[in-house]
Amino acid sequence: MRHIIPVIPNEFATELGDPAKIASSNPLKISSFRELVEVVAKFAYHNKDYLLFFRGQSQDYLNKGGSSSFYPSIYRGDYLSHAELRYRFAILDGCSKALAQLFEENKIDGYKDVKRRKLIQWSIIQHYEVCSTPLLDFTQSLRVACSFAYLNNNFDKSFVFMFGLPYLTNRISLNSEHDIVTVRLLSICPPEAYRPHFQEGYLAGTDEITYNYDKKSELDFNNRLIVKFELPHEKKFWGRNFHKIPKVSLYPRSDPIKELCGQISDMASRELRSGDLGDFLKIWSEIEEIVTGIARKEKHRHLSFRQALNNLINQYQINKNLYYQLDRIRMFRNHVVHRPKDIEHGEILKFLQQAEEALAELKKQIKFEQ
Repeated sequence: MRHIIPVIPNEFATELGDPAKIASSNPLKISSFRELVEVVAKFAYHNKDYLLFFRGQSQDYLNKGGSSSFYPSIYRGDYLSHAELRYRFAILDGCSKALAQLFEENKIDGYKDVKRRKLIQWSIIQHYEVCSTPLLDFTQSLRVACSFAYLNNNFDKSFVFMFGLPYLTNRISLNSEHDIVTVRLLSICPPEAYRPHFQEGYLAGTDEITYNYDKKSELDFNNRLIVKFELPHEKKFWGRNFHKIPKVSLYPRSDPIKELCGQISDMASRELRSGDLGDFLKIWSEIEEIVTGIARKEKHRHLSFRQALNNLINQYQINKNLYYQLDRIRMFRNHVVHRPKDIEHGEILKFLQQAEEALAELKKQIKFEQ
């Protein structure tokens, strides 16, 4: 995504320093909710080119360079290999298929949209915390952001961060100039989904989201940071005239979509994130990375796994037995991510063993260098 340089009001210029390095600056210390509203108004006036969004957090998470960092959950981790990232996307793919299937089976309003639009699937999965996604949660409500900052917070201070995103044009807004896609949850979630309405939620991610990127830092939303605020203890902060939104309102208990997503969460943690199916997906990710990586070096462009596999057999880099074995494993992997609930444990064990053997043979035949 494109890096922006915020406009800092003159009265804060000395305290915040270089606006191009706002992510590494100290947060502005705020004493009350009323003061925060007044300060936000000043920043909003000076940054008219952007639509402002907020995140409330109990901590200011810093990267190794000392800058605040805001990665979508699927990209988090200091040493994130392509195999691990492919594995995470495989989990997301499986959860997305399960979500679409459950929406259709239960005839939830908008299930046709959910079935055909991946971004809607990801948005619901992210907002209901089913598994990691390439999207990050935001809100346009300052009160919601502050309430989240104090939620389950055992520290003596909290943080609210202000971001500048492109103005919205639709319920799913794509801005190719800034490489950002923004989703308005209230517009894409069915009326049975209560949580987005109480949280006034939005989601944003990088345009053309993928596990292939030049620099991981381009996925960090600190590129869109306007300013960060440090808040005192909540009793002092809210005062008499303002109150935080209670947890029971931010997370309504009687939420039908939450209950539906809970089924997917159970499936993901039981079958995808751990155990034999998780092991299979990890090995498959490594196989896929090797096969497509070779093709990418030779063809200087991205090929699908099957195209890359055909390329290997046509160039006599692998034999026919390995070719057919890898293709069978590919078909099983597709079955896993499209209909994970239909997979029997015996099948998983069988293909896990085959994948392990195929990976070892693949490395041997192409003289893979560790």
